[in-house]
Amino acid sequence: MTNTFHRRTLIARALTTAAASCLLASAPAWAQSSAPLRVILPVGAGSGVDTIVRTAQGALSKALGGQSVVVENLTGAGGIPGTSALVKSAPDGNTVAFISNNHSVNPSVFKNMPYDSLADITPISVVGGSPFVLVVNPAKMPVSNAKEMQALLKSKPGGFNMGSSGNGTIIHLAGEMFVDAAGVQVQHIPYKGMGPMMMDVIAGQVEFGVAAVAAAQGHLATGRMRAIGIMGKQRIAALPDVPTLAEQGFPDVDVEGWFALVGPKGLPAAQVERLHKAVVAAFNDPEVKAAMDKQNNVINPTSPDMAAKFLKSEQERYARIVSKANIKID
Repeated sequence: MTNTFHRRTLIARALTTAAASCLLASAPAWAQSSAPLRVILPVGAGSGVDTIVRTAQGALSKALGGQSVVVENLTGAGGIPGTSALVKSAPDGNTVAFISNNHSVNPSVFKNMPYDSLADITPISVVGGSPFVLVVNPAKMPVSNAKEMQALLKSKPGGFNMGSSGNGTIIHLAGEMFVDAAGVQVQHIPYKGMGPMMMDVIAGQVEFGVAAVAAAQGHLATGRMRAIGIMGKQRIAALPDVPTLAEQGFPDVDVEGWFALVGPKGLPAAQVERLHKAVVAAFNDPEVKAAMDKQNNVINPTSPDMAAKFLKSEQERYARIVSKANIKID
């Protein structure tokens, strides 16, 4: 769990930042397709990844020489229907998808997968990440840090409820990481999305959970939820006074959201290069960068090779967590 997204992309950050000015300074030299670029999102409208992609939609079209970009949400079953549509598409460079952590979790929690999560896609770039935070209802859990929370949970084994965005989702696995590291027992309550889960944390129906910082920040500012610790290895500018869980004595807790651009299996190298250059240029557009900063997203586009290695390592990592937590979905 120690190989965070930030460290995996340290070299890529320097390379892509240096290249961004060149990419933005001149129009792309790639031939414009007459067909629109279909961007499949295996997540719901209004979700974190959906907001990110729609923010960059115009800049991506510009980076592709004016090719229109059509975003399509295909949701359900942890994103499997959306990714199924991608893998069945022609490898002509006109259909791509933005996937996130659940893509790498699914092979470990679903018994029957309609595709191979690694072999049936072509990685283009892991574009960036979004930090997660451990949050509590301050009235139900009057604690200020992770050690106090651990002690309270241990005082009543199984007596506290942990909410998640759904069984087997990355938010569920992130919560399980802390539960395992703290050596405590809790009741897991799955919801249909992060929004309903956070509302029940605020209402006190569940005492704690993990949330994306961008989604939780408003509730933290009003005091309706309290931040206990950042789930990744680095503190974040949006919550500078909130230490990481690693700082608080839980070094094995290391997870954050990420989003990656992929194509179907067999995507030609020329198309991979075209789409990679476009996504780097789009996310380095000044307006897009400002929006990403406001949303607390960290943008560090990787190379296709680095993306392939990252996706493989994430799938292997989540398989270990799922096995240890005995998470199953029929």
